[in-house]
Amino acid sequence: MNLPSINPTTTEAWNKLQAHFSEIKEVHMMDLFKDDTERVDKMNISWNEFQVDFSKNRITDKTINLLLQLAEEVGLKKAIELQFEGSKINQTEDRAVLHSALRDFNSMKPEVKKALQKMKKTSNAIIKGAWKGFTGKPITDIVNIGIGGSELGPKMVTNALKYYSNALKLHYISNVDGDHVSETLKKLDRETTLFIIVSKSFTTQETMTNANAIKNWFLQGATQLDIEKHFIAVSTNESAIIDFGISKYNVFPIWDWVGGRFSLWSSVGLSTCCAIGYDNFEELLRGAHEMDLHFRNEDFSENIPVILALLSVWYNNFFSSETEAIIPYTQYLEDFVPYLQQAIMESNGKSVDRNGSAINYETGTVVWGNVGANAQHAFFQLLHQGTKLVPVDFIGFSKSLHNNKKQHEILKANFFSQSEALLQGTYKQNAPNAYRVFTGNKPSNTILVNSLTPKNLGSLIAIYEHKIFVQGIIWNIFSYDQWGVELGKKLTNQLLSTS
Repeated sequence: MNLPSINPTTTEAWNKLQAHFSEIKEVHMMDLFKDDTERVDKMNISWNEFQVDFSKNRITDKTINLLLQLAEEVGLKKAIELQFEGSKINQTEDRAVLHSALRDFNSMKPEVKKALQKMKKTSNAIIKGAWKGFTGKPITDIVNIGIGGSELGPKMVTNALKYYSNALKLHYISNVDGDHVSETLKKLDRETTLFIIVSKSFTTQETMTNANAIKNWFLQGATQLDIEKHFIAVSTNESAIIDFGISKYNVFPIWDWVGGRFSLWSSVGLSTCCAIGYDNFEELLRGAHEMDLHFRNEDFSENIPVILALLSVWYNNFFSSETEAIIPYTQYLEDFVPYLQQAIMESNGKSVDRNGSAINYETGTVVWGNVGANAQHAFFQLLHQGTKLVPVDFIGFSKSLHNNKKQHEILKANFFSQSEALLQGTYKQNAPNAYRVFTGNKPSNTILVNSLTPKNLGSLIAIYEHKIFVQGIIWNIFSYDQWGVELGKKLTNQLLSTS
């Protein structure tokens, strides 16, 4: 069954939102707080170890109600069910979109369960030193070779959960820049290094160029027969894998119903599984599944991904805010924004709707950001006093993993104060001169999590995955194809064939 295909601008809710926007666009949020003493309580969602405060947005109860009406009119509830039921909602590629099935232990597909068991067995052998290299030494380093979702997701999670890591050293190679490959190889011993090649087709140009360069380096001190002890493949192209020299026992599956940028939960996450251990990897999956259940079953008015998506649509399509910033207040999440840039911008950067018609309204947002407090000393000047309206998601954690209480209190103070400063500015204060005026009225969400555990990270990632889905449904686009990356690849091959 196909997704609903409703142009959002033709709905009653959209027209009402346009009229409402004219009424509210100049209203200051400080006045809204003053007029409604229960605003914080009403615009707050508590779920598991998450507290999501969306009260600091340029909205009223009426705004939320109209946005919820929009979600109903475009058929969001039906679309959610179609996705979870496995309908081929990625219609342009005739595929289902079932990354949620990778983390559903209650009704897990047999092939997924089998792959997880293989990941558990393999990662345990590597971590415990039972997997030996060609000279009998245990593995000390793992190199993940992949690009896009085959690198961004696993790398982000591996670094985010570094606190839970073991003695293995992880490296990620994605760029086809030979200098980067050479710099990485300089640190490695071929006798104790394991390479994981991640490519669904095993033909991705950048990945296979790097894989072959690394294979040649490896063979300078080893033989072809030694490859099977040092190379693993995550792919579907078994014949190409065998030709490369990788043992069929070292092949992990990836399925066509798993999009690359949503694949970290699958065998693509093998490097992460090795880095943090299978039990922690499973906790990551379970945390994501809990968010899946929340997203699928919770009323839209209390549904975290739905509310965040509706707010994004509100700013993108009515306030004409083309960008949104994401600021995690932990260094562990330094790769979170680059990961989300691919997930969000490759998904919803579309200009043709699900009816095949050109779109005359804005779709995908430009996502950017950095970790706090570094970001405060880089680009917050633009957020506070610039001319652009940039909605911000602040992501913080109540507890420090290393129990650095004093420093964590300072970090949390920054986390809370920045959203307050964006809200208040110098509201109705007599600033000493024009250069010190802060207009405030800058929107933000605060997502406060108890601590950065594998389970909570899984839930956090899933929030943004489902936010992407909701946005795509409202904008009437196909979020799960990425034809926009194909033209550049073709032209690259043409240039190489004529050079």
